[in-house]
Amino acid sequence: MSNRTEPSLTQELKSHILILGGIVAFLWMIEIIDFFVFRGGLNRLGIHPRHIQGLQGIFFAPFLHGNFNHLAANTLPLIILGWFVMLRDVKDFFIVTFITIIVSGFGVWLFGSPNTIHIGASGVVFGYLGFLLLRGFFERSFLSIVLSLLVGWLYGGLLWGVLPLQYGISWQGHLFGFIGGVFAAQILAKSHRTTA
Repeated sequence: MSNRTEPSLTQELKSHILILGGIVAFLWMIEIIDFFVFRGGLNRLGIHPRHIQGLQGIFFAPFLHGNFNHLAANTLPLIILGWFVMLRDVKDFFIVTFITIIVSGFGVWLFGSPNTIHIGASGVVFGYLGFLLLRGFFERSFLSIVLSLLVGWLYGGLLWGVLPLQYGISWQGHLFGFIGGVFAAQILAKSHRTTA
């Protein structure tokens, strides 16, 4: 009698590694090209608050970073929190990512400081954080509550990033990314309840 569970878990883990590894490799490739070829010029494609042409930055900003240190600071939480999001279903990861990019981007575009350009994947990181922290609340399942508590213990300190405490940091991106993640948690909790 063969064990069908183990190969599927192995395949799932490979899929997670491929997706997250591919995203991180893509982010680093863009930063390397921007640094060596465009000398930081791609960052102009970020979000310009309340400028019509700045709306395109909603989709470009998460892939652009000010420098390698900026990207390095986002890489590890992106991998860890992103993996926690996709643990139940890879589809959740893509839904949460999309909702977070849209909510965070529009929030920055509407409320960001004038004459600024907002870039970076930290809005998405905060979206994953918001999703994971509140998923337990919306789903009321034991595993999701345990995961919420674990994420709160590991990354709860990041929550200070939603406040305007540090110059040059897009706290608006963090705040609206977090809100987007909470919104995604509510939507997916309803969706999983109706399909269960």
